[in-house]
This record gives sequence, structure tokens and C-alpha cells, in this order.
Amino acid sequence: MIKFEHVSKVYDGKVAVVDDINFEIKRGEFVVFIGPSGCGKSTVLRMMNGTEKPTGGSVCLNDQDISKISETELKRNIGHVTQQTGLFPHLTIGANIRQASRLPRSKKRTDKCSNARIRELLKMVGMDPSEYIDRFPSQLSGGQQQRIGIVRELAKEPDILLMDEPFSALDPITRKNLQDDLKKLHGMVKKTIVLVTHDMNEAFKLGDRIVLMRHGKIVQADSSEELLRNPSSTFVEEFIGLNRPAKCTETLTVEKVAVEVPITASPDMGLARATRRMREMRVRTLVVVEDDETLIGIITARDIRKHKNRPGKIADIVQSDIPVISEGSSAKAAFEKLFLGNAGILPVVDGSNRLKGLVTRSSLAEKLYKVVWDTNGYDNNDSTTDLDVGATCS
Repeated sequence: MIKFEHVSKVYDGKVAVVDDINFEIKRGEFVVFIGPSGCGKSTVLRMMNGTEKPTGGSVCLNDQDISKISETELKRNIGHVTQQTGLFPHLTIGANIRQASRLPRSKKRTDKCSNARIRELLKMVGMDPSEYIDRFPSQLSGGQQQRIGIVRELAKEPDILLMDEPFSALDPITRKNLQDDLKKLHGMVKKTIVLVTHDMNEAFKLGDRIVLMRHGKIVQADSSEELLRNPSSTFVEEFIGLNRPAKCTETLTVEKVAVEVPITASPDMGLARATRRMREMRVRTLVVVEDDETLIGIITARDIRKHKNRPGKIADIVQSDIPVISEGSSAKAAFEKLFLGNAGILPVVDGSNRLKGLVTRSSLAEKLYKVVWDTNGYDNNDSTTDLDVGATCS
């Protein structure tokens, strides 16, 4: 969807802020750019909406060079959220959102930003329309204003949402809540999101891929798991903190990195119903258990697709020979099974093989970062996980 080909940016004929980068962002991806100050990440972001012009190379949007796309067309297709929300102080929240939709692709698109559409958008970011639609920006907290800034850009119905350190000025609790909201929102609207941040924890939490830059070049572009598992250089190791002394690892058990309530299904559930459940819960795997929570195995969307032409139940195709981990085991043991053993997910069971939780690669990567490398992100006395959990299906 967005493609950089040998892109460079040089100011005043001197040092290259962006130095011959090649990179591609796919439709629906959540990509996070991170790196030291001055590494070029914000310049790369601004090149995506045409506010910065490359000195060399080309930036393409859907195979069309951005330099050949009008500014109006770019604004229609690309939303931009920054630290400063830019809300109009004299307009209500509803009017602010409606104002943003005045770059329509068609008259039909303008009609979409009715009061009903505005109320729908507010609900998507957890704000009660009846409480907030008629308020003014000065009556909102910083976090609430940032939510409205995101909603205002979504009202344009852009294909791409660019975010330049949108949460950096917020307090830690508000920031975490907005990160959670943004992650859920991406799952709901499936927009292509590109975010710039200085916060490695934020990058690990949000990004499908993380692009680490240094001196105008891309050093490594990978998932959080791959960055942890195979850092490409000493710089990557140092930047993400792999050389810091691990703390609290002796007491870090699998319970602290597990999803508290995995999404489960009974073995007699039909395959069609299982497919619907996966779609409703936005997951690709269900953990199969008996009525007393005894673990049977797992079933994936791929398993169901292989048998889509015949009716059946989960029990007919369940994967029962799967790796598990016992309560009280170390997080290190979970890491070895998930990353070194290439397990997809890891059910946590008690001595009677009853399901107690689930460790996923993303939950483990996020928690390990907080506990081992983020000196401000973990409380030694905290024995619970703060990860979102989902729901139980029966």
C-alpha cells in the first residue's frame, strides 16, 4: 500500500536525515517507527502524506507516486494525528468531528458523517455520545481530547492513519488506556496505521511490525517477537535493552505472562458455530475444554478451512497433541516452548490438566519487556497480569 524506493532526504545539501531507505507497508498493517532522536522517523512519516518531499527516490501510495497526487486527494486518503489535537476550541465535539468530513470523495461520503455516524465513532473510543457530543474541547481532559483527535481523523474514512507520538504528553495511566483503545480500534476498523514513538514498550504493545531506525537508515524491521529473538546487531540489542541486567526473572512465573481468560469452546460445538465465534472474538484459535475445564486441545481457523466442505464438530478435528505448561512454571520455560519450540499458543494447566490460562507470543513479549527491560513498567510486588483477556465461549 505504501512503498519507499531508495528514498533519501537531505537538508541544505548536508547530512542525510533519511538515507536510501526501501520499505513497504501492507494494507491493514499496524507499523511502528522507533529510534533515537534525529534518526529520521518523523520525516519518514511526513513523507507518507506529502508534507515532506524526498530529495531522492520515490514514495508510492497504491503504486502511484505521491508527488503526482494532489494535496486534496492525499488528505482524503490519509489521516494525521499528532500530540496537538488541533481541535477547534469554539466548536462542540460533534461539530469538530463533522468539520473533519468536509473533504469527501463524494456527496454520499459527506452524508455518512450524520449525528448517528458521529455517535457511532464516539462509542468506538469509549466516549458516551450523550455526555460528550455537545461539550467543547476545553471541557475535556488531555486523554479525551486525544480520543477526539483520533475520531476526527476516522470521520474522514481515510485508508491510512498516521500518528506522530500522539500519546507522549499524557500521564502513564491515560497513555496505557489510549494504547489499549487504539489496539482494539485497529482490530475493529482494520485501517493501515503508522505510528512514530520513542517508547519501546508502546512499540512492542501496538505494532504488527516495528521499524527501528538509526542515522536515517532502517536497522531492522520485524515483529516484536523477532526483535527479541533475533536482533540484527549490537545496536538493536542495546536499544531494546537486551544487555540490561534481568530483574525479577527468578520470581516471574507463567501466571504473570498469561492471558487470564482464554477463549474456549466445547468439543461438541459445530464447526460453523466455531467459525462464527472466532469472528466475533477476533481470534484464530479456540482452546477446547470439557465442562469441568479439563483441557482437550485446540482448534484453529486453518483446521476448519481444511474441513469446510463437510459438517462436523470440533471433536472431529481437534488438535489434542499440543504443548502445555504447568502452573508455577517459569516464564523462561514458556518462552522456550513458544519461541524456540515454535508453539503457536501455550495453555496453562494445573495438576489435573484443567485449563488455568493461556500464554501467547504477544502477551509474553509484552510482559517480558515490562518486567525485564522497562525499568518503569513493572512493580516487583505485582503478582497479576494487566493484559486484556477476551471472553469464554461455550
